[in-house]
Amino acid sequence: MRPIFWLALGSVAFTAACESQMSADTDAASDARAPVDLTDLQATLERGSELFRGVGACADCHGDLGEGLDGPSLSFGPTAYDIYYQLNTNPEMAESRDDMRASNDEIVALAAYVFDLTGGNVTAEVIAENINSVANAREFDEFVPETYLLSAYDQGIAVIEDQDEALSNWQRRAQTGNIMRTFQSQVVATWDPGEPKFEPEPGKVYFYENTGANRPPGYEQEGQPSNSVIVGDAQTKEVIASYQFPPELRTSMHATAVTPDGRYVYIPGPRPLLEGETQQTTSGTQLRYAIPGLDSSATIIKADALTLQPVEQVVVGGRMHHAQIFQDRYMLVDTFGREDDGLDVFLMDPETNEIIGGVRDEELGGSTYTAFTDNELIYILMEPAGYGSSTAGGYLAALRYNQGEYTALRSFWVAVLDPETWEVVREYPYRGFRSSWITIDSASEYMYVPASANAYVNKINLATGATVWTTPTGTGPYGATLNADESELWVADKGETTGMFGRTLTVVDVVTGRPIDTLFAGYQIDHVLLSPNGREIWGTSNKDGQVYVWDAETREQTHVIDMPNFGDAHGLVFVWYDDDGVPHVVRDQGGFHSGINPTLGRPLEY
Repeated sequence: MRPIFWLALGSVAFTAACESQMSADTDAASDARAPVDLTDLQATLERGSELFRGVGACADCHGDLGEGLDGPSLSFGPTAYDIYYQLNTNPEMAESRDDMRASNDEIVALAAYVFDLTGGNVTAEVIAENINSVANAREFDEFVPETYLLSAYDQGIAVIEDQDEALSNWQRRAQTGNIMRTFQSQVVATWDPGEPKFEPEPGKVYFYENTGANRPPGYEQEGQPSNSVIVGDAQTKEVIASYQFPPELRTSMHATAVTPDGRYVYIPGPRPLLEGETQQTTSGTQLRYAIPGLDSSATIIKADALTLQPVEQVVVGGRMHHAQIFQDRYMLVDTFGREDDGLDVFLMDPETNEIIGGVRDEELGGSTYTAFTDNELIYILMEPAGYGSSTAGGYLAALRYNQGEYTALRSFWVAVLDPETWEVVREYPYRGFRSSWITIDSASEYMYVPASANAYVNKINLATGATVWTTPTGTGPYGATLNADESELWVADKGETTGMFGRTLTVVDVVTGRPIDTLFAGYQIDHVLLSPNGREIWGTSNKDGQVYVWDAETREQTHVIDMPNFGDAHGLVFVWYDDDGVPHVVRDQGGFHSGINPTLGRPLEY
């Protein structure tokens, strides 16, 4: 009896089953090849040689004579079933499987050629034996319900198991037509900016980081912790200045944003007290503001980018979650919580503090989470309502799904908004549940959507809506970024919705969708960005109070930057001072700006 296992397997069946979903919109290569005539031994061996030495590239790993190189020797003569099994269960064989797209008859031809190559005598009987072996192989996704006892609950689950069917029968959630809403922003406090904390040099690039007040257990500092604005040298990776806000301006931190002119840093702020409401510190001092929770309204604090101190507090009708530059003139803001007449996603003019327009959950048909842009359209991650408050519903649903409390969830999707007409022009349901991030390539051809509840990331064709591939990541993926030539996607494995810390980055080949490297990182890295010079990947870690830097080519970690007061870091912005000393934001969460873009061959050297 020939051995079945001819490569060390381990637990690979589940991984390979996931890999088998890849290249959903790619035609099978075997469709372009003529059927093989297994009664013609010479034609059979020629087809087997074509697969072994050509499209399948088997010789690359197993040697020209099957003697074994990176892969083992094939001298035992694997049967067609052996090859079929390995192609469908061994992740090391997934690339060959996708390249060959071999029919069962072609797998028989490949087995016959390997048998001949390693000294066997191929006869009609050998061909028949291989035909029988692969004919008895059950498809790996085959399920025969009448073979098993199915309860009514089992039958109900079977109806909703196929998410592809749900996606193909998608019904529009958003209202049609113009859904723009407005909100009257208001400056409720102003401050003297104070003295500059640093003097920027022409030609230099600086990084800005906002940090929150969360501290790890056992960390001690003088005074009450609060939010901070931090600036550092992007070349030396050194923090050069910081400012910690007064405790009464403290709030939860989730983003770093800088206005297009590089003059102001946006940071979430507390909300003004309502009439009759009081708020006191532990020392008994009465505050003018209430420290908001994640799902309550708040304000935006504008801090001076040189003094790092607050200059204005603006009521915007919601609590800023993420913010980024849109079309080099506006700020795109998404919110965690909002007032009844506030907005969930909106555009804001940073020069006037005017809200240009925005949208609400109700008109979008679900709960918003975060928003992204390709500088033309706005891409909003949407969550099905009904699992909890609008802020926490999607997170709670995904957490319960991960903990086994839920066996299925309703579909999550991306709503695409045209800010010229304020219409939702497209909706993209995606595989998996609860994404926090969207990465769009430089040509706006594909978007990458991690699904934190499933530890997967999707590549979606923006023209067709088809899922190109779905591939595994580390636990609870959050942010993602493409490298400079857009051949790799770096995904931050934060542990989002899992109740645990993530500690890795997963690097994925964007063509095949296969993970090609796993890098150790900080606890709960969420935002990851390609740097303006195109040579580095930066990541901010919530639980370490640190920013990490990797060499994008070697994937080696080169720097760990400690944040003052161990503040939890969220988001990152790079600001370049040109030769005339004029500041320009060149990179933030939304992408590259001011004519700088290494993915288009326009890096900023420093």
